[in-house]
Amino acid sequence: MIKIDEVETYGWQAAIRGMRNPKNSWDKSDTTQCCGCDKDCASINNKLCVGNADLKLMKTLGAAGTDHGKYLRMITVTADITAPLYWWKEYDTYKVGTVANSCSTMHKIQAKEFVLSDFSTEHLSATNLIVFSMVIDAMNNARLDFLQRKDKKDWWQMIQMLPTCYNQKRTVQLNYAVLKNMYHSRQNHKLDEWREFCKWVETLPYSQLITG
Repeated sequence: MIKIDEVETYGWQAAIRGMRNPKNSWDKSDTTQCCGCDKDCASINNKLCVGNADLKLMKTLGAAGTDHGKYLRMITVTADITAPLYWWKEYDTYKVGTVANSCSTMHKIQAKEFVLSDFSTEHLSATNLIVFSMVIDAMNNARLDFLQRKDKKDWWQMIQMLPTCYNQKRTVQLNYAVLKNMYHSRQNHKLDEWREFCKWVETLPYSQLITG
């Protein structure tokens, strides 16, 4: 399971200006304020409509490699992502061009009762769901003990029993360059969450700059 919302994109004007700096070709830029003419235009948060000449140059530079396509690093994306810990472990391999603030399991694991919907269990068999429910019951018992006694031993029971399918929410910052790397590395991954993530990338404004 993966959920992505509160999505924003920005930095388009700076990216386009910087892209044209090497040849001093700012006068050829044809990006304008949004006029409501198409869905791409309306979907960009800062209400810009990327012009045909700018878009053509963006595609050309992006196809020429990471050095020429460095303007992609200036197009920023922020979002809230809720996903299981086993997915976040793979996401964390992307350190350059990413920032994340997560909900804390260390400080807030005892804040609410554990329920099945807190976990990604869509592929578990009926038998293993029964076993998993027993794990949830054990963590809830440890939670109640911790709330009553404030004994760190009970806190450790929750921390060390917490499965990697626990869904954690993080607010992330990325850019089009790192998303391009993610997309082409992960679009056919065995995890459902990565394939869903790549489908979300395809919904971003002018996503062809990422997907090619």
